[in-house]
Amino acid sequence: MPPIPRYRTYAGPALFAAGFRPFFLGGALWAAVAVPLWLAMLRGLPAPGGWPPSVWHAHEMLFGYGAAIVAGFLLTAIPNWTGRMPLQGAPLAGLAALWLAGRLGVLLSFWLGPAVTAAVDLAFPVAFLAVIAREIIAGRNWRNAPMLVAIAALLAGNALIHLEALGLLPSAAAGERVGVATLAMLIGLIGGRVVPSFTRNWLVKTAPGTALPAGFGHLDRAALGGMLLALAAFVVVPESRLTALAELAAGVLVLLRLARWRGAATAPEPLLGVLHLGYFWLGSGLMLLGANGMVTLVPGSTALHALTVGAIGTMTLAMMTRATLGHSGRALTATRSTSAMFALVSLAALLRLAAPFAGTLYPHGLDLAGLAWSAAFVLFVVLHAGALTRRRGA
Repeated sequence: MPPIPRYRTYAGPALFAAGFRPFFLGGALWAAVAVPLWLAMLRGLPAPGGWPPSVWHAHEMLFGYGAAIVAGFLLTAIPNWTGRMPLQGAPLAGLAALWLAGRLGVLLSFWLGPAVTAAVDLAFPVAFLAVIAREIIAGRNWRNAPMLVAIAALLAGNALIHLEALGLLPSAAAGERVGVATLAMLIGLIGGRVVPSFTRNWLVKTAPGTALPAGFGHLDRAALGGMLLALAAFVVVPESRLTALAELAAGVLVLLRLARWRGAATAPEPLLGVLHLGYFWLGSGLMLLGANGMVTLVPGSTALHALTVGAIGTMTLAMMTRATLGHSGRALTATRSTSAMFALVSLAALLRLAAPFAGTLYPHGLDLAGLAWSAAFVLFVVLHAGALTRRRGA
């Protein structure tokens, strides 16, 4: 049996009653705003601090949006894992303020300068790493120690981009690859726990006697090991033919793993089916990245978006929705609006992949992909802002 979390009596603003609340709301708002900002930069709006628009875009999606969702998830999940009291009230508000300061600091980096910008932006991941380390060590929750490695990797990737801004590295690309690889590996690990588990529980409840997802076994270990090897190679030697082969193999293993989880049976419940879709994007994204490394099919950044928009976007939006509904006492089922939100994020991924084939209409393809992405997150805010800012059951 997992530890049972304890909760303090908390009378402050509901937004700071649990970790998922400020970070899911802030992350969704930033996801909706940052992409239109990037598209405006491509049309001449000055990028912050002289950063190339592509670097700013990658940084804010990975270490702004992505890190916020990781924070919201872990700050909510770790009390369940350790039985310790969750971060609430002023400490949680302070951590959220550091994240917000990072977003504003990067936007204002032209006036702050690269050194101050780096200090402001890196304050959040440093504090977040300290908070999670304290909880895992105090709770002796060694099984989840890999989460510390993931947070440290996000900190390192973010720092590498700032080192480029400081003129100490020739390119920000390594930091971007670290961010993508870390978030993809987290989806492989955490998604690999929750997707079959949630599916099993739902099938037992709704279709007793039906076949259940396969248990964790050799194929699961091979898929995770293959992902770790492929993503490490992607970070260190992204152009290698061996890296491309490793990515292809990892993608195949991820899809074989997914095929054993009874995804087709979840079609009646989009809130569950979308988790399978997110994991499908993970496997197919790795395969596309590997195939593109063997024979150029699309620009490299386009192939990468199957992982970023497709896998990371779909899976984070799905987990945000499920956690918000469950922890606010609402039914774990998708409305038509929820289904539309999930469809929009996958549409954004498909449009982003298709854009290079539009010829002179390529910029408009990017616009459509960005519109679909932003619409998905605006819809998340419209649907769930009340649940995130009001007390459970309100």
